[in-house]
Amino acid sequence: MAQSTQSLTWDDLPSPDRADFNDREIPKQFVRFDDDDDDDDTERRRPETSYTGHTRTLSTDVTRTNTPVPVKLYADTEKDAENNISQPAIDIYDPNRPKLSIRERLQHFTWAWYTLPMSTGGLSLLIFAQPYQFNGLKSIGLAVYIINIIIFSIVTISMITRFFLHTGEMVRSITHPREGFFLPTFFLSIATIITSTQRYAIPENHVTLKWAIQAAFWVYVALTSVLAVGQYSYVFAVHSLSLQNFMPTLILPIFPIMLSGTIASVIAATQPEVAAMPILVAGLTCQGLGMSVAILMYAHMIGRLIQSGLPNREHRPGLFMCVGPPAFTALALIGMANGVPDSIEELAIDKSIIKVVAVLVAISLWALSFWWFGIAVIAVVSSPPKYFHLGWWAMVFPNTGFTLATIAIGKELVSGSVQWVTTGMSIFMVIIYAFVFVNHARAVIVQDIMYPGRDENVEDH
Repeated sequence: MAQSTQSLTWDDLPSPDRADFNDREIPKQFVRFDDDDDDDDTERRRPETSYTGHTRTLSTDVTRTNTPVPVKLYADTEKDAENNISQPAIDIYDPNRPKLSIRERLQHFTWAWYTLPMSTGGLSLLIFAQPYQFNGLKSIGLAVYIINIIIFSIVTISMITRFFLHTGEMVRSITHPREGFFLPTFFLSIATIITSTQRYAIPENHVTLKWAIQAAFWVYVALTSVLAVGQYSYVFAVHSLSLQNFMPTLILPIFPIMLSGTIASVIAATQPEVAAMPILVAGLTCQGLGMSVAILMYAHMIGRLIQSGLPNREHRPGLFMCVGPPAFTALALIGMANGVPDSIEELAIDKSIIKVVAVLVAISLWALSFWWFGIAVIAVVSSPPKYFHLGWWAMVFPNTGFTLATIAIGKELVSGSVQWVTTGMSIFMVIIYAFVFVNHARAVIVQDIMYPGRDENVEDH
């Protein structure tokens, strides 16, 4: 079917924006590269045809060379799409681009929004775990916990509204090769709510609420088990991802079930003995599964970094996702070891030995987490992102787990020095959270996100 196109040249670009045009991140489906005379510089790619919101990929034969030529952009409104009429697209990075209505913007309200309540829940847990407390700190943590529930509710209502207003968006979002990998952040948000509820909302001797939190744990384990197997099975069957395009988001489907161990480490000590051991065994099983799959993904991630270098600057904050698995595993191992009931005599080994082994393994995993943290910091500092993306929240949640793991290790080693270091780390995490939150709010107001081509429902890396 013939499509009307409009070629843009350098003269067509507004003069203030022309200078930084090369620095802009243009979704790959918008760019068509022409053949160069040197065949050695040409790499053939598979045909691409996909629908991403208002944007349609029309190229069926794309050839990548070292030098891009004038860009052709295409955009469809919903009415034009029905009539098979294409309209020339605007520059999505132009500050003067047209503003959209709430209804139009909700089509681009993606699963990645759950990174906000996920990170806020992690912050409430970090406040509770502080080694040095002061009067009112727990009240601050309780306030953050309540705010997180409100944020989670607003995000969930917005997602439901998106699916209601735009038919087919739910299936499209879950199966999308980029946005689909953010579906697990919904479950990660639930994990932080379950854990925070245990910390802030359940009285010590309230039997009914203890059974309720236990039921929530088992339901969470069941759902995340289905997610871990189902989503990876779908990816293996449908998507064909090259090593060059491997991103840390591919770790996310295994992340929720891994946090079952973290939940178990928090709730087991408060449960009756008859329920505590099954929770601990299930938590250890899930934590081991999550860490094992994460290690497999690390191999691909390192291969991608060696072969293709660091990701685009706009996606480098996502490297902090690699910090999470070993950090949360270290935290969970120490917590579960401390949660083993003292009166259990049927264990083959003594509880004190379990605690020693847990601390030793936790320290080893902490080192791996620290290594990834260093890699991510250097990558982001060397080339900071220019535009806000929801992936910025990766600078908060995984590093919150890293800080919590450090706090747990410091307590087990009875090291005042380590605990003071973790206090500094916690303050820094609050600053990072505030920084990302302010940029997030600004991006919503000026329509830098929830805008065609600017969200996770478009393939741009």
